[in-house]
Amino acid sequence: MMDALTPELILGAYSAGIFPMAASAEDEDLQWYDPDPRGILPLHGFHLPRRLQRTVLSGRFDVSVDQDFPGVMKACAAPAKGREETWINSEIFRLFCALHERGYAHSVECRQDGVLVGGLYGVALGGAFFGESMFSRATDASKVALVHLVARMRVSGFILLDTQFGTDHLARFGGVEIPAVDYKATLEKAVHMMPCWQATFPAHVLEAEIRTLRAETEAAALRHR
Repeated sequence: MMDALTPELILGAYSAGIFPMAASAEDEDLQWYDPDPRGILPLHGFHLPRRLQRTVLSGRFDVSVDQDFPGVMKACAAPAKGREETWINSEIFRLFCALHERGYAHSVECRQDGVLVGGLYGVALGGAFFGESMFSRATDASKVALVHLVARMRVSGFILLDTQFGTDHLARFGGVEIPAVDYKATLEKAVHMMPCWQATFPAHVLEAEIRTLRAETEAAALRHR
């Protein structure tokens, strides 16, 4: 029954490699997914284009963490060009806001002139982050949020960034699909780690990690010439 769904049940499902989605915003029911292959974004192997690095470090966006989790979820659920329908229904919204209040669900926000223009949200459990959705109302806003997420995860010691499914968009940043058995082996290690999520970092630490991401991208390009 829907009333039996709790934040604790959701965390248990994630730790087993299962996640919920709704067929549409109007559908009151949730379906459970355990895809094979599984989409991941390797933290060491992330592709950061030079132009995007300049945008990330330019200060075009004010980037924050966990300052407006409900606002990010609502923006991810809102219709957008090329994504007129959403899988985020009222039950998903309720459950993930409850996870946020318990310190498990997190958002990365990008603002311009104080206005929320991009971001993403997901669930952190041990050394795993389960990316749920992202949105952009300004060019590159969601990409900047993703780069900040990856930099934070690397500095914090995470070992798994789960994207659920592989997409052409994520493939541009190094996203791949791997067999579910390999995914779950890494997941098992990740969820038994001490919590890795940190809300704040000195700006110079994140900037240095972002520059390292770019240096690794350049080195990988040279190896493949």
